[in-house]
Amino acid sequence: MRLASVLVGGVRRLGVVESRRTVGLLPAGSGTVDDIVRGGPDALGAVRSLLAAAESVELSDVRLEAPLARFNRDILCTGWNYQDHFWESKGKREGQEPTAPPEHPTFFTKGPDTVIGPVDDIAYDPDLSARYDYEAEIALVIGRDGRSIPEERALEHVFGYLVANDVSQRDLQRAHGGQWLKGKSIDRTMPLGPWLTTADEIDDLAALEVQCEVNGELRQNASSGHMAFAVPRLIAELSRGMTLRAGDILLTGTPSGIGSAREPALFLKDGDVVVTRVSHLGELRNTVATTRLT
Repeated sequence: MRLASVLVGGVRRLGVVESRRTVGLLPAGSGTVDDIVRGGPDALGAVRSLLAAAESVELSDVRLEAPLARFNRDILCTGWNYQDHFWESKGKREGQEPTAPPEHPTFFTKGPDTVIGPVDDIAYDPDLSARYDYEAEIALVIGRDGRSIPEERALEHVFGYLVANDVSQRDLQRAHGGQWLKGKSIDRTMPLGPWLTTADEIDDLAALEVQCEVNGELRQNASSGHMAFAVPRLIAELSRGMTLRAGDILLTGTPSGIGSAREPALFLKDGDVVVTRVSHLGELRNTVATTRLT
């Protein structure tokens, strides 16, 4: 099932995407995607029972918003989870240079106010940063609370998956003591969506194609099977001694092809159109637009 947050006549509605062209709008009062994630199997079952009463409309006639809008905490993220991405930036990290790929997943967070919808503008303030970079990623949503989750049980805690772009400000990322929070947390810069695909819809989690295009040029193109640490390992290590709760979002890392690693570097600018795509999960289409944030 593909759960969407749909804006119709200025009102947010819960929708179930039926095809590439249509979405079923559930009756008013059916709750939000956030409610369904936290409500567990019973809430998902209630959605299925309401599908017969859904109003089918063209996707082109509605506006898709970020599926999730209520956050327990910062967005959880994984760095350096594709080895080709780790090596492409060798010598370009401006003094923040590890000597070898990490033996354990590298985790960081970004503020929830970064989140925008699948067609919203990416806020671009050149007075704030001169190095806006793109990072196509698979995001997962936790559907059941857990702490110290065994790797072999980890996928039982995943509600579903989305597409994300961890747009980063590389100069800010380098400027604050080597930590990544500031350079990853600028408001209105992380597209998320286009809907939340439930975990049962994904037959092979290691065979998803992750892509990013900028102005029609393919910049990133990789298989999720190239992750250094697969999703069950990420969840097991992150949850060790730390409770993950229903509604938490975890980004799983980006493959090679980022702008800062290119020769010469290719950073985003006003007017760029960024398309982020993951097979079976959909695509985001966002325009970089100058916005005063400072």
